[in-house]
Amino acid sequence: RAMCSGRLQTALLVAGYFVYLLVGAAVFQALERTAEKQEKMAAAQMKEAFLQNFTQLTVAEMEQFMKNLIEAIQNGVYPVGNESQFEESNWDFSNSFFFAGTVVSTIGYGTLHPKTAGGQIFCVFFALFGIPLNIVFLHRVGKMLSLLCKKLGKFLYEKGMRKKKIKFLTLLFFLATGILVFLCLPSVFFQITEGWSYSEGIYFAFITLSTIGFGDYVVGKQSDRKYFSYYRVLVAIWILFGLAWIALLFNL
Repeated sequence: RAMCSGRLQTALLVAGYFVYLLVGAAVFQALERTAEKQEKMAAAQMKEAFLQNFTQLTVAEMEQFMKNLIEAIQNGVYPVGNESQFEESNWDFSNSFFFAGTVVSTIGYGTLHPKTAGGQIFCVFFALFGIPLNIVFLHRVGKMLSLLCKKLGKFLYEKGMRKKKIKFLTLLFFLATGILVFLCLPSVFFQITEGWSYSEGIYFAFITLSTIGFGDYVVGKQSDRKYFSYYRVLVAIWILFGLAWIALLFNL
């Protein structure tokens, strides 16, 4: 009965956690998408005006254009290509879910951030409740994985192995498995999808799962590449379970 109750609590926690992320993603999308569209239209107009008059611009006007261009890029608007690219949103559901995941996990790449007052205020409260929820979620998933450690240890003990050796082999097994599943294999995936080198994929995976999050490498941000739907959602889920693996290693 206790085991069933524990499983039910875990299932409810996991479901509640992902519902929290889904709701957060929907709210961020609703609050930020319109403002982003206006910003992209302004960037397109700025580019058009520059192309028409660039031979007549003064030094001061040229410097102002460069400042506006840098500000647009910092806000995730890249005024390159034709107008169809401006229809693609940084705040579609996949990107919004990815952003919500990076907020509660405290990675914070910085390449995508709310710019409206409503989005910024919501982000404060979303993180205020989401970060503790994320800690509880990681603790519970880590606890489930630690039960696998105990079962593995019990199996080895029944085979006549000493406890110290069992602890070492258990740690080695979960370390090697985690490195393979959360670092090595995803890096191959990033190499294919993003066009990075394998070492860049390893670097991105480690910087992400360690929650350092420099923001120099971020998935799904290259305008010249086509990404499949919900690509960033899958990456966000990889991040969450990768963080649970890191938490398990600390416990071990």
